[in-house]
Amino acid sequence: MAVNRLGMVVHQARPTAVAAAHTARAWAAAHDISCYELDVWRGGQPRRSAKEEAAAAGHPDLIVTFGGDGTFLRGARLAAVNGAAALGVNVGRVGFLTEITVDQVEDALDAVHDGRATIEERMLLTLRASRPLEMPEGMEALLRYGRGPSPPPPKVRPGQGPEEVGWGIPLDVIAVNDVVFEKLARDRQAGLGVYVSGQLLASYAADAIIVATPTGSTAYSFAAGGPVVSPHMDAVVFTPVAPHIAFDRTVVAAVDEAVAVRVLPTSGQVAVSLDGQFRGVLDPGDWVAAYRAPNRLRLVRLAPTRFYHRLRDRFRLADSPAVDAAPPFYHPRSPVPPDLAHLRLAFDPLPTEPLPPEAEHGE
Repeated sequence: MAVNRLGMVVHQARPTAVAAAHTARAWAAAHDISCYELDVWRGGQPRRSAKEEAAAAGHPDLIVTFGGDGTFLRGARLAAVNGAAALGVNVGRVGFLTEITVDQVEDALDAVHDGRATIEERMLLTLRASRPLEMPEGMEALLRYGRGPSPPPPKVRPGQGPEEVGWGIPLDVIAVNDVVFEKLARDRQAGLGVYVSGQLLASYAADAIIVATPTGSTAYSFAAGGPVVSPHMDAVVFTPVAPHIAFDRTVVAAVDEAVAVRVLPTSGQVAVSLDGQFRGVLDPGDWVAAYRAPNRLRLVRLAPTRFYHRLRDRFRLADSPAVDAAPPFYHPRSPVPPDLAHLRLAFDPLPTEPLPPEAEHGE
């Protein structure tokens, strides 16, 4: 893809991120490409929505983030609502979602601009709710301690006003990693009914309920004991956090099955966060349903994704001392057999050998 307008999301508290962003600006200037910084925390002003930020920047077709995974999630949401591609430059501690390091910025931008990069799509979540989410008075000041302002509560999706309460109100919001429902008061459990595909699964007294994408399965859901789900598949991952119930397992629902959470009458208030950012509070009787969004995140990849290699590296997985060390790669040095040709491979295979005539005719 040729880059016509470049957007950047920069972690201003990290000098390395600021320096890498300067490199990207110089690259854009050398290629006569417009360059804008997005999601800037303006003093004394509230945060703008993702669509407002994209519109103010002239709808960039590539958004590059300079920071850790949190910065990448901010930029990814901006990219997803605008149909732009997203590229993450890692200057954080984990960098599970980011693609390149600071010394690769110019080469990566050249690869994207010259059409040598590939685009990998990821599933996103969106929401319907019994009412629009709201930020309680005084909550913003509490949350801003040591941080910038929180994003505004999601608005109703454009062109879709409040509908019949049974189906809920479509909210103009997406989540790359997860939607989290957690107790607001330390001394009050969250009483939550969880419904999968419209059917009651269980009523939980818990610290939180996490509804995650496969991409988000390695984030909060994983820390709460959830499974690792390949980001190449579509699924809805539901994980309870510290539930007072014997069934404390994760449920992996099909991609066409919504997971709805209703706040029960005896519950305290419940905070709703998207990708770690607080977006509103639910009262008893309120409900929110999370399901696959119609749009998808478009990630820039410079090489085939080696997800399991990255999983091993980022989580520093150790090998069992009871077995011999395994070789680092499983890479046969012969052509791929025809019955395996449809599989995703983490390497460039040798060309497949043609079948002999008798095999082609089933003899």
